[in-house]
Parts: sequence; structure tokens; C-alpha cells
Amino acid sequence: MHALLSAFAPIWMLTAIGYAVGRSGLLGAQAEAVLGRFVFHVAMPAALFTMVSGARLNTFANSSMVAFAAGTALVCGLGFLASGRLFGRGTAHRAIGSMASGYVNSANLGIPVAVQVLGDASFVAQIILFQVLLVSPVILALLDSGTGTVTGTGTVTGAGTGAKPRSGRAVVFRRMLTMPVRNPIIMASLLGVAVSALGLRLPHALAHSCDLLGAAAVPTALITLGLSLNARPAADDSPELPQQTARPVRAEVVVAVALKTLAQPLIALAVGGPLLHLPEHQLLAVVLCSALPTAQNAFIYAQQYGLDTRVARNAVVASTVVSMATLSVATWALGTTGS
Repeated sequence: MHALLSAFAPIWMLTAIGYAVGRSGLLGAQAEAVLGRFVFHVAMPAALFTMVSGARLNTFANSSMVAFAAGTALVCGLGFLASGRLFGRGTAHRAIGSMASGYVNSANLGIPVAVQVLGDASFVAQIILFQVLLVSPVILALLDSGTGTVTGTGTVTGAGTGAKPRSGRAVVFRRMLTMPVRNPIIMASLLGVAVSALGLRLPHALAHSCDLLGAAAVPTALITLGLSLNARPAADDSPELPQQTARPVRAEVVVAVALKTLAQPLIALAVGGPLLHLPEHQLLAVVLCSALPTAQNAFIYAQQYGLDTRVARNAVVASTVVSMATLSVATWALGTTGS
């Protein structure tokens, strides 16, 4: 428990600092938006490029990753369906619901938890690459396609831009092709893949600059999350739904947190145990990492795509609190040494 508290403390402290700064008005009314853009367009791409360019890309081919990926894919799919079927959300908000349900906080929380409980963070490094290279592009593609307005006649217009209608299929196809160029997260990841695949070594000055810039991503994202807690919307509704048909955001958060902290580790346990027969230590690693809370990336993505951020924001905070219990239970039930 002491190890878990030590891992969680920085998250709570930085979020609390962001909340206090927001309450004081120290950084002005636009602080949340400016810091969010800085994380999404500058710091996070630098962090991802550094991480991917220095990693080995052949680490996915193992049974542990199969178990983790199965849990992630199933829970993200359930989150996507729940956002649409239960709460009437559109494609973009469904993508955020999916991410809130299955995208784990693998970097700033997964690494310290793995080091304390498992003894090393090698499996977490594989999860980071899996989420960056496989899960994030799917989420971003859904966000990109879902933030346009598709009319009943099959045309697409920019939401709120006054742009003239264009062919729906042509626009969607062109946006999909150009998304890697337009999206800094995907572009940085692809550049990192290229550097790693070619075996290149960056000049020290460039590598060190990327390290420094990337190190700002997580703390700034947590400060931004804390700033957002000061928001007080007039009603629990979705911008894309009429007030009379909107469902409470609180219910969406409960579903996302239940999927994240309960369903995902249980699915990973079922796949890794009875199906794949993983050794005890590997099974503990898979279940423990699956039980990690929602990453703050979900909030940053929702904010930068101009979506309702309350589900992502509250899911990050609530799952972080709940996961203290689920991580402790997983560690107690499966053993801290795997022996």
C-alpha cells in the first residue's frame, strides 16, 4: 500500500495544484486552453518521439501482450458501444468514452507501480508502445472523422465553420490520408518508428532537447486537468444532444470507471490465466497493468477536439481513486513476487 501511495501522490498533488491555480485565477482565463494546446501539439509529441525512437519494435510478439491487448480491445469496444447505445453520443464522443474505458495510465503511474510491485517496468514499456502505435491512431481517427458534420444527403461540412458542403466520402477519405500530417501525436510516433527501424541515433543536443520538452508533458497535463476541475457547467448535458434527451454525465462516468477498473483487469485475468496459462509473475503484470486508471490523455484529446470534457475529466479522477483498491486487490490475490 505504501508503494501505491507513493506512485499516486504526484498525480493527486499536481492535479490539486492545478485546481488551486485555477481557483486563484493566477494564469488567467485562457490558461486551460493554452496549456492543453501546449501538451497536445508540443510536449506530448516530443515525449512520444523520444520514447518510440529509442525502443525496440519487436517486443509485441508475446503472450502477455496478447492478454493485455485482448482486454483493452474488448473494453474499448464496450465503452464505444455504451457511449452510443446508452447515452446517445456521436462518433467523436464515443471515441472518448472508449478511451476513458480502456486506455491505461501506463507512463506516469504504470512505471512506478510496476517498479514497486513487479521489480521492473519492462512490460509497461511494451504497453506504452502498444497504446501509442496501435490504440491512439484508432482513437484519433475516430475523433477526426467524428468532429465533422455529416448531413442526410451524404455531404460533410466543418462543424460551425460555415464551409460549403462537399462530398462526404471524398472528405472523409482525404482526412484519413492526411491525418498523420495534421496530427502531431501520430506524426511524432511515425517519425519515432522510422528512426527506430533505421537504427539511427539522434545527435545528443537534439535528443536532450526532446527529453527536456517531453518531460513537461505529464506534469502540464495534470495541471491542466486540475484547472478543468474549476469548470461549472450549467447542466449535465452533451453539446451534441438536445437538453430534453441528454443523459447525466455522471452515469457515463460510472460506466467508464466500472469498465476500466473492474472489467478490463478481469478480462485480462481470464485471457491470461485459463486461456493462455501465463506464468504467475507474467499474469500479475498483465492484470496489474490492466487495472491502472484512465490516462489523462483522454481529457487532453477531448479538450483539443472541442468536445465535452466532463466524462474524460471525471473518469480520470474517479478511476485514479478507485484503482487504489483494485490494484491492491490484484497485488494481494496474485502475489507480489509471482513465486
